[in-house]
Amino acid sequence: MDTEAQHTERDPSSPAESPADPVTEDGSRSVRVPGRAGPSWRRTGLVGAACVVFLLLLSHFVAQPFLIPSGSMEPTLQVGDRILVNKLAYRFGNEPRRGDVVVFDGTGSFVREEPAGNPVTGLLHDAAAALGLAPPDETDFVKRVVGVGGDRVVCCDRDGRITVNGGSVREPYLTPGDRPSDVPFDIVVPPGTLWVMGDHRSQSSDSRDHLGSPGGGVVPVGQVVGRADWIVWPFARWTTVPGTDAYDSVPAPPAGGHPFGPRESGRGSGQATGQEGVQGSVRGSGQESARGSGHG
Repeated sequence: MDTEAQHTERDPSSPAESPADPVTEDGSRSVRVPGRAGPSWRRTGLVGAACVVFLLLLSHFVAQPFLIPSGSMEPTLQVGDRILVNKLAYRFGNEPRRGDVVVFDGTGSFVREEPAGNPVTGLLHDAAAALGLAPPDETDFVKRVVGVGGDRVVCCDRDGRITVNGGSVREPYLTPGDRPSDVPFDIVVPPGTLWVMGDHRSQSSDSRDHLGSPGGGVVPVGQVVGRADWIVWPFARWTTVPGTDAYDSVPAPPAGGHPFGPRESGRGSGQATGQEGVQGSVRGSGQESARGSGHG
């Protein structure tokens, strides 16, 4: 009798037996799931790039953060505040109004125009600044609109207050102890421009100090970046930038425009030259130290 084990011949048409699942040390079987790979770095990179593009578009067209590094707008804006500027506020035919806190590009008005640098480097810097990865341009400023085109802004009346078109303005947003201005001026704001001042008047270099600068101290409306609407950092100061009714009773400028030159009282030391520009001789009342991711 043949005691050799009999081998069963396998049908070649039958499927091959699956290899046994490996057994781990604890006796459990590991299961491989076909088609499951590790994280896709390409997908992650595309998502990251899409987020960067979205943030750049949001910052360019809708809202942009700006840093307040100086005290020229205290107490409304304090050193270290990060504000969010609404770029849509003046995008659809609306224009800045008296009392608005605005961020603007001071090139050609508060600072002289510099020769253009490397366009690629400038583009990369602007993109990094928009994302908060680089310091902002040194030409951005944040101030409060005191006069718009056609207004006559004078300092000061017998009570020491600024007047706009002959109406005295009570300014509750000023730093306590500050006067509306330490120097007199009398100015007619040309059409399409703004007369702007800081809330901390003794520490703000604003339109008063730039009468001799290119542009005569006024800011073209087209240079306004947007309206400062929110304080988003630090978290304890997370709020909207408060509005003001200080200019609600200001009369409109006369239809024929204001007469040129300082008033007969002689209190104003600046003088307007109408639509051709603005001239004046007011002295500086403080240095501007704002930076725009905004300038103060």
